[in-house]
Amino acid sequence: MSQVTPYNTEAGKKKEVEDMFDNIAPKYDLLNHVLSMKIDVLWRNTLVKWMNKDHPKLVLDVATGTGDLAIAVQKGTGAKVVGLDLSQQMLNVGVDKIKKLKLDAEISMEKGDAENLPFENNKFDAVSVAFGVRNFEDLEKGLSELRRVVKENASVYILEFSKVEGFLAPFYMFYFKNILPQIGKLVSKDNRAYTYLPDSVNAFPFGEKMKNILLKTGFQKVEYKKLSLGIATIYKATK
Repeated sequence: MSQVTPYNTEAGKKKEVEDMFDNIAPKYDLLNHVLSMKIDVLWRNTLVKWMNKDHPKLVLDVATGTGDLAIAVQKGTGAKVVGLDLSQQMLNVGVDKIKKLKLDAEISMEKGDAENLPFENNKFDAVSVAFGVRNFEDLEKGLSELRRVVKENASVYILEFSKVEGFLAPFYMFYFKNILPQIGKLVSKDNRAYTYLPDSVNAFPFGEKMKNILLKTGFQKVEYKKLSLGIATIYKATK
């Protein structure tokens, strides 16, 4: 799989992704909701409903960013949530948001690396990641870490962009590759962040390929649901 990075420097993907999210953090939530027309909220809620069937008490949300999924998981399941992210600036926005919602007793946020999680084996009842695994420097190492920290017979839930198939595909790809980066550039002032998005989605495995990678990583069972004609997919990988 080709390695797509935000800025194409020698720094490595992990450092570049951290820098990119630090750069766009103040405008990230606004852009996310505008560019997805708030469909991302529905996607997260679909993941939470699926996870809620497991009745988790303690959930890890990796690549938590500004905490949208962590908040949705807490509200939807009642679980305690630990949010973890590489970008301190994104976490700062998330911490403010969580305080305003008076959820700081239920959700804790910490800086950390998904590929070297600072938790013991079999700690969490569920693990979630929304739009984060695409940014892992070493995908299989990151997925192995998610598997390591979730309990036996519990599941990792991954929400990630995939590819629209069928007659709408060319229209969506035109928006994704041409219009979305221009809006992103205008609002975030980061020229590369929103061209990295379609580039990284195009390079990333989805559907059966992603399922096979998860099985290869050691999960015993993998299911997935396509959302919004395949724009995004939720994978449920059970340990």
